[in-house]
Amino acid sequence: MPGRGRCPDCGSTELVEDSHYSQSQLVCSDCGCVVTEGVLTTTFSDEGNLREVTYSRSTGENEQVSRSQQRGLRRVRDLCRVLQLPPTFEDTAVAYYQQAYRHAGIRAARLQKKEVLVGCCVLITCRQHNWPLTMGAICTLLYADLDVFSSTYMQIVKLLGLDVPSLSLAELVKTYCSSFKLFQASPSVPAKYVEDKEKMLSRTLQLVELASETWLVTGRHPLPVITAATFLAWQSLQPAYRLSCSLARFCKLANVDLPYPASSRLQELLAVLLRMAEHLAWLRVLRLDKRSVVKHIGDLLQHRHSLVRSAFRDGAAEVETLEKEPPGQGQGQGEGEVGNNSLGLLQGKRPASPALLLPPCMLKPPKRTCPAPPVSTVTGDEDISDSEIEQYLRTPQEVRDFQRAQAARQAAPSVANPP
Repeated sequence: MPGRGRCPDCGSTELVEDSHYSQSQLVCSDCGCVVTEGVLTTTFSDEGNLREVTYSRSTGENEQVSRSQQRGLRRVRDLCRVLQLPPTFEDTAVAYYQQAYRHAGIRAARLQKKEVLVGCCVLITCRQHNWPLTMGAICTLLYADLDVFSSTYMQIVKLLGLDVPSLSLAELVKTYCSSFKLFQASPSVPAKYVEDKEKMLSRTLQLVELASETWLVTGRHPLPVITAATFLAWQSLQPAYRLSCSLARFCKLANVDLPYPASSRLQELLAVLLRMAEHLAWLRVLRLDKRSVVKHIGDLLQHRHSLVRSAFRDGAAEVETLEKEPPGQGQGQGEGEVGNNSLGLLQGKRPASPALLLPPCMLKPPKRTCPAPPVSTVTGDEDISDSEIEQYLRTPQEVRDFQRAQAARQAAPSVANPP
């Protein structure tokens, strides 16, 4: 065959390719001499000269994939299939994993971090495609530590220079509430605790939006707020049977973990609802507390926008109006009109100022420990250096007196000890 070289034994050009155990070989068809054997890969110039190339010098070395990287790529594909993600998501996550693995810091990282890297690439892909997936869900699937996962996630985003949008609060509520085991009757969930999923999601979203409007979500982890809002929504739909159920028992029935700050977020939400109930006409006559206000959450959410404005803003204008009235006008009113006062105040008394609509961290700032003052051990008998004395001299006369005293002190030893 022309162009393929000649046989080194007989000089024939009739060379044919023969596959032996999946290794390509060139064999002379005239004498049977094996011209080349076990060639892994060659360059273009070496193919013409029929010379073997070692694997370390070949182009295959640059395409080598380590066992760790192969295992990681399989884990990325398996995780995407478990989550039932579209094929395009799987391809994007694999591409991000390959890009991250090219960095020396990732290749030399511990095995735990490489395992977490799989979930980070999948989470980044889902966030970019607005797919509702939480970091906690991936950590549960990978049995990964949340702190290690979050630090690795931020490192990969910065390392690859990606623009990852944050998950919207509404999508997070839908995803998180879908994992609750309260939508179907089971031996562990009594029938009176089973609730319709759509009704519960709708009311939970309204409560979370209320918490966002009153600064209860800003700068905080969203899951404790969502847990508290879900608990209140679940109680308000059938308060007769569910008011006796505590937040801890609710999380146990729903088969979800109870976040540590969820109890504090629950008390803050109840305080906002009580403040709004004071400005609703048919609830003002009732003596509501944090337990009974749950029964009227539906009415409060129906008039949410107007109640928030009146509870946290419009009260100041009403205070100014009462201050401008003549003193005798308020005293001449009857007791019946006092009962109809929108603020429910006693006659002739200044109304309480409305609550400020500020973040809780500003309303109740954390107490800071004052450092103890350093203990001074100065007694006044310490020696003063010449450079320090010059700092206390103020007038030119003091400077001249100090120079004369210093000169006299230096001359005194020479006079006392004449030669």
